[in-house]
Amino acid sequence: MNHTETIEEFYKRVPQANASGHRLNNAGAGHFNVYTRNLCRVQTPYSRRDFYKVSLIIGEGILHYADKWIAIDRPAILFSNPVVPYSWEASSEKQEGWFCLFTEAFVNANERKDGLQDSPLFRIGGNPVFFIDEVQQEELSAIFRKMVLEMDSEYTHKYDLLRNYLHLIIHEAMKMQPAGSFEKHANAPSRITSLFMELLERQFPIDSPEEALRLKTANDYAQSLSVHANHLNRSVKEVTGKTTTTLISERITKEARALLQHTDWNIAEVAYSLGFEYPAYFNQFFKKQTGLTPGDARSMTV
Repeated sequence: MNHTETIEEFYKRVPQANASGHRLNNAGAGHFNVYTRNLCRVQTPYSRRDFYKVSLIIGEGILHYADKWIAIDRPAILFSNPVVPYSWEASSEKQEGWFCLFTEAFVNANERKDGLQDSPLFRIGGNPVFFIDEVQQEELSAIFRKMVLEMDSEYTHKYDLLRNYLHLIIHEAMKMQPAGSFEKHANAPSRITSLFMELLERQFPIDSPEEALRLKTANDYAQSLSVHANHLNRSVKEVTGKTTTTLISERITKEARALLQHTDWNIAEVAYSLGFEYPAYFNQFFKKQTGLTPGDARSMTV
């Protein structure tokens, strides 16, 4: 599976991006930073990052995103999230513009905790690229310049202001039409399978009986990855020899065993946390998978 690059690792790879030595919780709630794309490498590693990023790209190159790629041949704005891996491959010497990177805690400070992954611009299966015209480029550039100046200011509420600038960029982009010219990679089945497997693993472990499993079916995963369920299943079956549903069921069963063995949650709580509306449905599922009832499985560990 692909490595997830942390903010610390990113700053080690690109130390100029944090020349001022901003702390990981520099915004009080979460982290924020902004810097110019003059620091942009010719090629960046294909991986996830554990932070969100908004990039105003002035320069040409190829963006590899999930199992797709797109040629960036004119100014564009890119929204990337911690779930989907990506990389940048520059094809022109000129690389200008700005990046800002931030954590979800920064954006959600003092606000409703809806989560950036549910917003139209950061949704897992969404289209992350918007090509912009000269007027849009100037408007967005002006906001990024204000961000850079504000980062160096002593204003007490500067991170509130930076948060507002970020929201302004997001709203400006929401008025635009996303780019529609992504191409599939030749090894798309392996990439989409890798994305599915990593997204599946990210649902676990279950930490609380009050938090139900968010993604439960093959269709849920297909929607999150913005692919048709049949395409996802064909890709997964080709790579792993198992259906998407089988892999989901196996992982839920593994988690069920762990919860039965290592928590004192009752069967109904375990059932709910794993996405089963009624304990009877969970009992039926678990027995089909293991040949045991949940109660039997728990008693065997006592």
